[in-house]
Amino acid sequence: MRTRAALLLSGLALAIPAHAQKQVVRPPIAVYWMSVDTMNGIGAGMGGGMNVSSMMGAMMGGGGDSATRTMHLELGSSQSASGEPRAEHDIPAGLNMGPSLPLNTPKRAAPSRDEDMPPGMEKPKGRMKIYWGCGDKVGPGQPVVIDFAKVAAGQRPPNMVSRRVAGASGPSTGRNRTYGDWPNSEDAKAVPAGASLRGDHLVKGNYSPEIKFAIGERHDFMAPVSFSPLTKTSTGGMQVQWKVVPSATGYFATAMGAVEGTEDIVMWSSSEVQEMGGALMGFVPPAEVARLIREKVVMPPQTTECTVPGQVVKEMGNGFLRFVAYGDELNLVHPPRPQDPKQPWEQVWAVKVRVKSSSGTLLAEGMGGSGGDAGERAESRPTQAPSDSATQTQPAGTPVEQGVQEGLKALKGLFGR
Repeated sequence: MRTRAALLLSGLALAIPAHAQKQVVRPPIAVYWMSVDTMNGIGAGMGGGMNVSSMMGAMMGGGGDSATRTMHLELGSSQSASGEPRAEHDIPAGLNMGPSLPLNTPKRAAPSRDEDMPPGMEKPKGRMKIYWGCGDKVGPGQPVVIDFAKVAAGQRPPNMVSRRVAGASGPSTGRNRTYGDWPNSEDAKAVPAGASLRGDHLVKGNYSPEIKFAIGERHDFMAPVSFSPLTKTSTGGMQVQWKVVPSATGYFATAMGAVEGTEDIVMWSSSEVQEMGGALMGFVPPAEVARLIREKVVMPPQTTECTVPGQVVKEMGNGFLRFVAYGDELNLVHPPRPQDPKQPWEQVWAVKVRVKSSSGTLLAEGMGGSGGDAGERAESRPTQAPSDSATQTQPAGTPVEQGVQEGLKALKGLFGR
């Protein structure tokens, strides 16, 4: 009996196809990420992050009439440098930024306090009212209300929903033995208008193998988001319309403002289901965008309009609207995976190029209009946000501006970042 069982098991083992055998995969020596954004409207210069300085700079009229193109280049390696770390990225002529960009290794500095969270901050006051969904009227179960004082006391709101977005972790000083990036203290020049990534690229250094790859049209800078002038509906809602962004995989919008005369913050997102949307304003992988479209969180790429409900507009006044068009990703690994599963996949390098297009405008009638939201105010202003010291010398501003600042502080306390 035992002999027959052994023969049967042996037969089953022989029947397992070769492709079912687990292939040994060794991670790449070097990983290179390019994060590419086309920013338009008041939000130009803000980037994907949410900090007080950049938000207030935008609210005060930062940005310009033409789109700003930005890149963040990051090289991480498991190898140590031979001497002082040196690396550079040889770029195509279409970028019009010279032959190469230096990838500098940052000097390690002692941890410092978060500049966006002043010391001695008072106990948070007020509430955050969360709305979601496009349409003239808000849906059932809205708003979800978060009391900041209760949160500070350790009471997490039981009905707060925000989705996790899956994605790989990029190079960093803590994740890699050696790291370099651009822009940096040596070179932080602006990307010229009309610059293109298309063509051959070469990354080289004394702590990384040579990385050769090419970028085509689909992974070049995306077209800027172009809004039509915002219009008010008969019920007080704000109709937001935009042109289709070629190569976009989906869209997401969020708005934030303060209830005048109170310490309440109002947040809204374009999601059909409850979603705060903080994690969705950055780069989101295409597979995650597709999932979020199925879950009715992200708008499909053929969408061209969304109405912010009248109740939301009434409460937040001239809030700040942020909009993102997600783009495709280019993912390359060298050498390619061997077809023979018995042969280990010894990866030498991996490249990720991720792209998006983003914009921002005040949520007020007549704003928008091809991304030139700042109008004449922006013509004499720099595109970057003001420094913290400059921000601190600004007038107190409107209740909306004050509310945005206080709301961001409360959010950082709420989520621990």
